[in-house]
Amino acid sequence: MENITPQLYTLLVFMVVGSIVAIETRNLLSAVISVSAVGFALSIAFLFLGAPDIAITQLVVEVLVLIILIRGTILIDNTAIETHRDTLAVVTSLILFGLLLGFGAMIFGSSGFPEFGEPLMRVSRVYVQTGMPSTYAANLVTAIILDFRAYDTLGEVAVLFTSILGALALLRKDGKVAREEVVSA
Repeated sequence: MENITPQLYTLLVFMVVGSIVAIETRNLLSAVISVSAVGFALSIAFLFLGAPDIAITQLVVEVLVLIILIRGTILIDNTAIETHRDTLAVVTSLILFGLLLGFGAMIFGSSGFPEFGEPLMRVSRVYVQTGMPSTYAANLVTAIILDFRAYDTLGEVAVLFTSILGALALLRKDGKVAREEVVSA
C-alpha cells in the first residue's frame, strides 16, 4: 500500500482540479467533460485500492452518464455544436454501445469465475467466522460493511457524489447568471 500512495495523491489532485474546473467553467460541455474526467480518475483510484468491482461499476456508470449528459448539453447549450435529430443514428449507436458493453462484461466478467465445483462465495465464510471477533462490532452486517467492505461503501458514496456534481453542473446556469448580475450591479 505504501508504494501506490504517490499515484493516489496524483489522482486526488487531478480529481480536485477537475471538480474546480467543472464548477467554474461557463461552458456546459466543458463542465460535463471535467466531471467525467473526475469519474474516470476515480475508477482508476479504485483499481489501485484493490476494488476492481467498484472500478468497473464506476466506469460503466460514468460512460452512460457521460453519453446522456453530453446529449443533453448539446441540446441545451447554444455554444455547443449544432446537431440535427437523426433518430435512426441515435438508436443504432445506443444498441451497438449496449451490445459492446454486454459482450465486454461477459468476456471480462467470466474470467474471474472459479473452477467448476468450487464454491462461489469463499469470502463470505471468512466474514461470518471472523467478523465479530476481529471487529468487536455489535452487528455482523455493520462489521462487514464498515470494516471488510469499506472501499465498496466509499465507491458508492463517490458515485453518488459524482452524479450530484454532474446534476449541479447542468442545473447551475441560472445561478451563474444571477451571480454575474450581482457582481455587475
